[in-house]
Amino acid sequence: MSQVLVASNRGPVSFSSSQDGALTMRRGGGGLVSGLAAVTGAPRNPGPSHPTGTASEAADVLWVCASLGEADRTAARRSPDGRIDLAGYETGGAAVRMLDIPEATFHRAYNAVANSTLWFVHHLLYDTPRSPHFDARARRDWQSYEAYNAAFADALARDAAQGAKAAIQDYHLSLAPRMLRDRRPDLKIAHFSHTPWAPPEYYSLLPDDIGRQILLGILGADHAGFLTERWASAFLDCCELLPGARVDRVARTVTCSGHVTRVGVHGLGIDGTALRRRAAEQDVVERARALREQVGDRQLIVRIDRTELSKNIVRGLAAYRELLLNHPEWRGRVVHLAFAYPSRYDLPEYREYTAAVQRTAEQITDEFGTADWDPLILQVNDDYPRSLAAYGMADVLLVNPIRDGMNLVAKEGPVLSERGCALVLSREAGAAAELSEDALMVNPYDVSQTAETLHKALLMPRAQRSERCARLTAAATALPPQRWFADQLAALD
Repeated sequence: MSQVLVASNRGPVSFSSSQDGALTMRRGGGGLVSGLAAVTGAPRNPGPSHPTGTASEAADVLWVCASLGEADRTAARRSPDGRIDLAGYETGGAAVRMLDIPEATFHRAYNAVANSTLWFVHHLLYDTPRSPHFDARARRDWQSYEAYNAAFADALARDAAQGAKAAIQDYHLSLAPRMLRDRRPDLKIAHFSHTPWAPPEYYSLLPDDIGRQILLGILGADHAGFLTERWASAFLDCCELLPGARVDRVARTVTCSGHVTRVGVHGLGIDGTALRRRAAEQDVVERARALREQVGDRQLIVRIDRTELSKNIVRGLAAYRELLLNHPEWRGRVVHLAFAYPSRYDLPEYREYTAAVQRTAEQITDEFGTADWDPLILQVNDDYPRSLAAYGMADVLLVNPIRDGMNLVAKEGPVLSERGCALVLSREAGAAAELSEDALMVNPYDVSQTAETLHKALLMPRAQRSERCARLTAAATALPPQRWFADQLAALD
């Protein structure tokens, strides 16, 4: 196998430090890490019986990532040129180079540009009367984003063997493909976008030169991948407005400055066997037992999200409140489990959104709760085994994002459902392209429609739910991570 390099902001491992300075390593979080770990031999979701890969599986793969915090930076500095795997850390056989990017540069590139600008553009999140506001400070932040991408391009260029394949991941590294091509024209380069892609009229909120640089950056790759046809088409729409670019819709190529970039669609699904194996472990069984004792034999509406603006948690909770208000027969008979992982707490918008989620939950509990019935259980902390337990117990799974590249929760839930769950799914989730026939689809902005759809889902006969869930499971596992990544590499040949 030829050498494969993977580049992403978040790596397969991360570090924390104790008061005495000792470092502890754990598996990195996020859907991207989970997907890539399945095919690179890096550590997967932790568990005593879950395999973590072998050196032979990952011998030809090098994963380049950023140091996300001070403990990561310490580990990178203590390792030979940032090579974590050569410093005595068990990385499951994966070669991992962690870049020690200056903290100020990382903060501006990651928080100010990637998460506060590009994420907002692609998820259509701006309150346009007030933002965005591109001024001199924004230009300084953009320079840090350029420096951050250049650090990755330099590392990849240095580590790559002749003719190697480089798989560059996500919106954090939009400029890296072009930078790497300038440094190493012999390489085969792929870029994959895990987010949606904004339509041209919204993409044009970006300053003209920045929007152009991002497109040219991705067009430095030989292959640009997206999760759905919808996002790929939006990218081509934006490229059509790029001076000098030629878009061929039939061949799905973009030619720019003599270089041809092919545009592909690679849906990401679930490794059902591995997920079920993990869900059978003792920590998940124990959490399921505790949850069942807490909720009794009531029906369960489950949602599992990060406290991310695009996940639409507040409207989901409002829909649950309207369900209880308009259909009082469900009071005392249903419980909503809302598990939210803290997300991007460095940004004030996210701190306020998390607070809004908590306020809304408290209002529902105060309005409807009784001495023997808690209508809503909200937990804002990261507990992966608890989430797996909730999947298995769900009667209804609510996934209602404003906009989402894919949303693996919509796929994981049916795979682990023990009795067959009904899936209430936003039409704006990328997963809708694959799951819409057997999910109950909603407009994520329509709270009343979502409330009535929850009512319909709770009333759905068990046999019908089981049949739908079986088909959802088949669709969710049709494109496992191994195939998703292999298809991207094959597209480079």
